[in-house]
Amino acid sequence: MKKILIVFGTRPEAIKMSPLVKEFLVNSQHFDTKVCVTAQHREMLDQVLNFFEVKPDYDLNLMKPGQNLFELTSDVIKGMKKILEEFKPDFVFVHGDTTTSTSAALAAFYAGSKVCHVEAGLRTFNKKSPFPEEMNRQITGRLADFHFAPTSTSIKNLLSEGVDEKTIYEVGNSVIDALLWAKEKLSSYEDEEITFLKKMINFDKKIILVTGHRRENFGEGFLNICSALLEVAKRDEVEIIYPVHLNPQVQQPVYDMLSKHPNIKLIKPLSYPAFVWLMNKSYIILTDSGGVQEEAPSLGKPVLVMRDTTERPEAVDAGTVKLVGTNKEYIVDQLNYLLNNEEVYYNMSKSNNPYGDGFTCSKIVSILKENG
Repeated sequence: MKKILIVFGTRPEAIKMSPLVKEFLVNSQHFDTKVCVTAQHREMLDQVLNFFEVKPDYDLNLMKPGQNLFELTSDVIKGMKKILEEFKPDFVFVHGDTTTSTSAALAAFYAGSKVCHVEAGLRTFNKKSPFPEEMNRQITGRLADFHFAPTSTSIKNLLSEGVDEKTIYEVGNSVIDALLWAKEKLSSYEDEEITFLKKMINFDKKIILVTGHRRENFGEGFLNICSALLEVAKRDEVEIIYPVHLNPQVQQPVYDMLSKHPNIKLIKPLSYPAFVWLMNKSYIILTDSGGVQEEAPSLGKPVLVMRDTTERPEAVDAGTVKLVGTNKEYIVDQLNYLLNNEEVYYNMSKSNNPYGDGFTCSKIVSILKENG
């Protein structure tokens, strides 16, 4: 029986890895599976674990006030050492582009375990955008023994870097597995957050859901974004809902500029189920999040991305996502374009999602059964 260790630490990782945990546990006759969380995010991570009913076997609990990349990287590597020596996994699964993923992959490499990279091969080829995620992905890719790529574009990226074709598998993105699972559960699920949203939001209006947290947008970028939202909020038929990230460099400009406008509602970050529920109720989504670019098209929601580059060009090519950067005038122009043109909106909302069919995790488990 092969030993599997699945490692993650942030909310987005937990969302995308929880379905994989559940799939491996269903196949317990073939795999001894354990879960390690670093708690790079703490509260947001725990919310997702509770919703998906995933219980970690190991918890490094590394989140600290004012934590920086130097400390986090070294803490993950040192924290993983004991776990790897105790469990001796054959395979260590990491996800995407976080500091947790890269550090855990390096620790697994040191321990002699095979590294399995879920959501492999995404690239912007700009090491500063997104920072540090682009280089996290590339470093993790060099350490990986199995590359589970979401799309053919990701595969091309890996092949261009000299990765052995025999180690690459196109499986889709597990975020779609998570989303479809959550959507089904939400049909008979309600909590305090969802009840609050139902009372607080005027769903007779066109809801624009906003999320923003990227480091490259700190400073002038967020000032431009807020100015654009103030302009669009002048429209009576629009209501803007903005769950504001906890980072002070996001909170300060957002609350200073937007808190007094009647058509803008600033709220605390939402748990995963409440956020999926709100995405499904929204008209347009304005974001700098990678995961939202993948999720929203499966719900039929047009996405405007407040970044100049994206490691997820497939959705742009498919027409479900459009890059708008952080230029005030361009954000305003593109929001108004969608609000004013029903045909354009319809075409964007009905484009096919290129990120999978909801069976990514079962494909990964099957591949490991055959090749492990």
